[in-house]
Amino acid sequence: MLHVAIGKSLGAFALNVAFDAPAGVTAVFGRSGSGKTSVVNAVAGLLQPDAGKIAVGDKVLYDRQCRINLRPQHRSVGYVFQDARLFPHMSVHRNLTYGGTHDMARVIDVLGLGDLLHRRPAGLSGGEKQRVALGRALMSAPQILAMDEPLAALDAPRKAEILPYIERLRDEVQIPILYVSHDVSEVARLATTLVILEAGQVVASGPVGTVLSRPDVVPLLGVRDAGAVIGMKVAGRLLDDGLTELTFSGGRILMPGNLGKLGQSVRLRIPAQDVILATEPPKGISALNVLSVTITALEQGRGPGVAVGLRAGTDQLLARVTRRSAGRMGLAVGQQVYAIIKATAVGPEDIGG
Repeated sequence: MLHVAIGKSLGAFALNVAFDAPAGVTAVFGRSGSGKTSVVNAVAGLLQPDAGKIAVGDKVLYDRQCRINLRPQHRSVGYVFQDARLFPHMSVHRNLTYGGTHDMARVIDVLGLGDLLHRRPAGLSGGEKQRVALGRALMSAPQILAMDEPLAALDAPRKAEILPYIERLRDEVQIPILYVSHDVSEVARLATTLVILEAGQVVASGPVGTVLSRPDVVPLLGVRDAGAVIGMKVAGRLLDDGLTELTFSGGRILMPGNLGKLGQSVRLRIPAQDVILATEPPKGISALNVLSVTITALEQGRGPGVAVGLRAGTDQLLARVTRRSAGRMGLAVGQQVYAIIKATAVGPEDIGG
């Protein structure tokens, strides 16, 4: 477990954050200027806080009261930047061993680097370069992995290329991973824990599915990006229709494409703006997915919208309707309604392993 509780004055900007990051990916999310990179730099030892404490397990990295401030090279933090920062004159193999030689065969396997070892950075795609940068960071056997918007410079195809490798890294390397991002779809797909910053303060934190389904965080995410994340299992394939059947605590839904093998776990992000509500079971509609849900919260925004928290089984969903619709339907906490989700509403970028 990584523990962070720090304060830092940066001119007119004041950083004051506290959170815990367990093994897995803890996404540090927020608008530009919210303090995301400053937090990661403080953990890595590149920025000295004015107060507080940073520790991983029993190892204290920084403690103002005890006058502990380990140098970056003594913190066991592997850092991956936006640009890969590989040595252009070295092969991939030499770039990797520059970081160390810890468990090299496993790192190469997890990140799929076997076919790249004799190539140089100039001959690699953006996604391949970032995989090598990840490998180099892991070769030092870090206790913490820090990733500062590692996909920000990549186009959509390169992002799609590297995301499965980061998912595998999350699941197989049991250390805290701090992942800085301003992309909600990345966060929803990769994170196990989410910390949202605004103006240098933590405004929401916890398991990613819990935080993203909270109606009160919609203004922080943006109305177009807000949506719930639900873990599901592949229950079957409708081969003639090109659909995959997924099950979760709230029932079953159908999604287009081949989403995995029978019994495989998948993570689905369902955008709030693509969930339609009905007070009665709908009839004669084209949408394939209708779930019986209970309203858990109503949050009215500054504009014409209302964020509606929903419980489906033991999972949480999120919908966004207009204030007029909420009033006309008489929506209230505790009310049973029906959530309608179009199979085509969820894009490939919203589906993870």
